[in-house]
Amino acid sequence: MNPRLLVITGPDQGVSHPIAMDSFAIGRNPWNQLSLTDSSVSREHCVIVRQGDDFLIRDLGSFHGTLVNDARVTERALANGDTIQLGRSRLRFLTDEEILCEETTADIRVTQIPAGQAEIPAALENSQDMQTLLRISIMLHSFHALYKIRRSPARSTLERHLLEFIFEAIPASRGAILLYEEDLSDPSLLSVRSDASAPHRPVVINRTLVRRVIEERCGLIVESAVSADAEQSASASPRKSAALLLAPLLIREQVGGIVYLEGAAFREQHLQLLVAITHIASMALENAFHLEWVETENERLESELHPDHHMIGDSPRLRELQRNILRAAQANSTVLIVGETGTGKELVARAMHQNSPRAGQPFMAVNCAALAENLLESELFGHEKGSFTGAHVQKKGRLEVAAGGTVFLDEIGEMPLQLQVKLLRVLQERQMERVGGTQPIKLDIRLIAATNRNLEEEVRAGRFRQDLYYRLNVVTLKTPALRERQSDIPLLATHFARKFGAQCGRRISGISPEAGAYLKQYDWPGNIRELENALERAVVLGSSDIIELEDLPESIREIARPAEVAGAPGLQDAVDRAKREAIAQAMQQAKNDHAGAAKLLGVHPNYLYRLMRNLGMR
Repeated sequence: MNPRLLVITGPDQGVSHPIAMDSFAIGRNPWNQLSLTDSSVSREHCVIVRQGDDFLIRDLGSFHGTLVNDARVTERALANGDTIQLGRSRLRFLTDEEILCEETTADIRVTQIPAGQAEIPAALENSQDMQTLLRISIMLHSFHALYKIRRSPARSTLERHLLEFIFEAIPASRGAILLYEEDLSDPSLLSVRSDASAPHRPVVINRTLVRRVIEERCGLIVESAVSADAEQSASASPRKSAALLLAPLLIREQVGGIVYLEGAAFREQHLQLLVAITHIASMALENAFHLEWVETENERLESELHPDHHMIGDSPRLRELQRNILRAAQANSTVLIVGETGTGKELVARAMHQNSPRAGQPFMAVNCAALAENLLESELFGHEKGSFTGAHVQKKGRLEVAAGGTVFLDEIGEMPLQLQVKLLRVLQERQMERVGGTQPIKLDIRLIAATNRNLEEEVRAGRFRQDLYYRLNVVTLKTPALRERQSDIPLLATHFARKFGAQCGRRISGISPEAGAYLKQYDWPGNIRELENALERAVVLGSSDIIELEDLPESIREIARPAEVAGAPGLQDAVDRAKREAIAQAMQQAKNDHAGAAKLLGVHPNYLYRLMRNLGMR
């Protein structure tokens, strides 16, 4: 077995990667066994794990998810030919279980027919074979159905149907359809079938004959060739002979695939029939590929009209931010994103990268508040071997690894002053040195920074360098707080409810009007992150397919009753009345001492103050 991954679409298209380790990590980070230069792939996206003779693929919490045969998976066993989609990249998992190759020209006699010049033999007219040929023609020329089949989750569905029809018309014991992308040396997709009466064994592909079909664009009948039915036994018995049929699939005047059949004996009429079938299939496939190209081009043009920003909402503040993102994305200027915690500053940075000319290059995100000063310096700038205790090998920093791409420095206001000096040099001279190194390294990166602090105040307080602030503050984007875009709250809430419903295996059909009114009126100090957490809690603890008011966190239910539901009495009214009575009684017992009343109620004084304010109590 020689497992490998072939990149069939994406920035690394055509590259084949052998899986030579028990754990094969895939992602955008350069230290993965397979590093994809695709901005839509997560830094650590998924891993393929060997378990004996089997392989499992496991998603690592990626942003866009891992799809196997167009179905989203968390963990799944892989089979030969499975298609794996990571962001915009599609890979094909291949083993050598179903197909073997050999090079031989000895002891064979070949008859060939140029592709497209075969006629249906007269002996086949009004026969079952003619009915089979008609069925093939009807199936392959149903363009819309064909297109859906090619995009369906079942892998190689079209090719397997075609093989089944061919086996009905031609007496083959086993066969394969080999489809090629740009590289004609190895097939990018293969479908294999054996006759029901024959044991399952690999199909032996004669590369010499395949090359001849590709170069001469002809169908071949080989009257004597090596068969997979006669493997060498322990007694070294002679290998039996078998006949072969080969015919090309011509797509856009180029060989896009080959039908390869093996049997005990074939006649020339079988070759004529196979060439006729492949001619029909070629025309249908070409139309299907053209339809797929039109669809892809339509998606590309649509994405240009509606930039890829993954932002939900239609409020004026959000539309203005989206327009500014698109404008700033086309330049190479340094960008500073400001806004409260939880407003989606990293999402803005990623949207800017994905809509920029650097979209096909790495996007490196570093949280400056999450690492100690020495670790942050090593993470950003890298280090030389022996530069400090524990530096056993040379390590490239994020700034260097992101060559040609974008570096996002989150919480830049938390960066220590000493590192601010080094970052200033990066912005001024576009070069850096590794920790412990003396050799300057030139950088081709775009830098985006974000902070929830007021950097002007930080400069006045001496906690942030003024010269660095001016270097960062070239283009400034402000992410609006959620309370400033209240009209987007229902859309966001519905999105999160369905997202977490799918994760929990629950069907969430919507949010009740009462719960929606409370969500819209709440102040959301934690912004979108708090809203997301509130909806996750509601989905996990809820019991129906509707998010009800009682499913929401208590902090949201405690606010003053919204005007649109004020006239509708219910459980919440009774709860609010009981709270007011309890607070009034505690205040009376504590002689209007706020801290004493909080102690009697068993709550924190700050919580009691907020509760009284939300309940409209003085």
